[in-house]
Amino acid sequence: MKETINWGIMGPGRIAHKFVQALKTIDNAKITAVGSRDKSRAEAFSKQYGIAKSYGSYEELAADPDTDIIYVATPHPFHRDCVKLCLNGGKAVLCEKPFTMNARDTRELVELAREKKLFLMEAMWTRFFPVIKKVRQWLNEGAIGDLQMFRAEFGFGGEHDPKDRLLNPELGGGALLDLGIYPVSFASMIFGRQPETIHSIACIGPTGVDEQCTMIFGYDNGKMASLSVSFRTYLSNEAWIFGTHGNIHIAPEFHRASKAVLIKPNGEEEIFESPYESTGYQFEALEAMDCIRNGRTESEIMPLDESIAIMETLDKMRDQWQLRYPNE
Repeated sequence: MKETINWGIMGPGRIAHKFVQALKTIDNAKITAVGSRDKSRAEAFSKQYGIAKSYGSYEELAADPDTDIIYVATPHPFHRDCVKLCLNGGKAVLCEKPFTMNARDTRELVELAREKKLFLMEAMWTRFFPVIKKVRQWLNEGAIGDLQMFRAEFGFGGEHDPKDRLLNPELGGGALLDLGIYPVSFASMIFGRQPETIHSIACIGPTGVDEQCTMIFGYDNGKMASLSVSFRTYLSNEAWIFGTHGNIHIAPEFHRASKAVLIKPNGEEEIFESPYESTGYQFEALEAMDCIRNGRTESEIMPLDESIAIMETLDKMRDQWQLRYPNE
């Protein structure tokens, strides 16, 4: 079994810095190379983190013989081509969320990974925190009875530059892909399926992207989820899971949880706290490394078929808003 896993970093942007800081806390995780379309950015990144090799193209990184897995941290619209490049180079891939811009592109990547028999996973870091692992355990044990409802919010206000990536349609801007994927993926995780009915509304801003949206999901037997995300408004960023015999409250910031509370109808509480070091990205990296070491090409916690299904749900909401991305 291969002990040390060699990582490559594709796209040395803000999130890549956080990911590398987390990798530095993992034994037997070695960062071997970084690739950027701008050679100077790759060199600066490699110097900052003591990485041996820096490349001025994604193609060179994908061909690096010493790299086992590549973390794709490029802007959303480039995920499809970057992941294809890595898979065709024989590399395992951990791709930042959202996987791609739509379900069609995600299916293409999944088919290629399966054809190549290579590991591929969407980097939905929320699922891998110890607190969320505990939440899944509570649900599996029936600690709150039969799951009935889920409510989550994720939003931050303030002034946003219209030229910023978050509001730029050419760079995959919009609240749905940057924020909405968190509660949608969480709902998928706890209900174990996609909604049967979707009712959603969005506010399309001056740049043509969705700046905030609300979603109501309906499932069989009357189960439902209420989700809201926004670039305009500071929301609670909390999540509530409601069952027939209790509730689970995940706060603050359910998307990177360090605390969850199991609440019984009589008011009795069980608190689970798990503060973590570094940036929190180490947990998804550990899952990827474990899969590679054990010869698994998919994660059971974030399966590829579920990533496809989640993207299909996002596509259905955009259909309701008549919103299309420029590359579609």
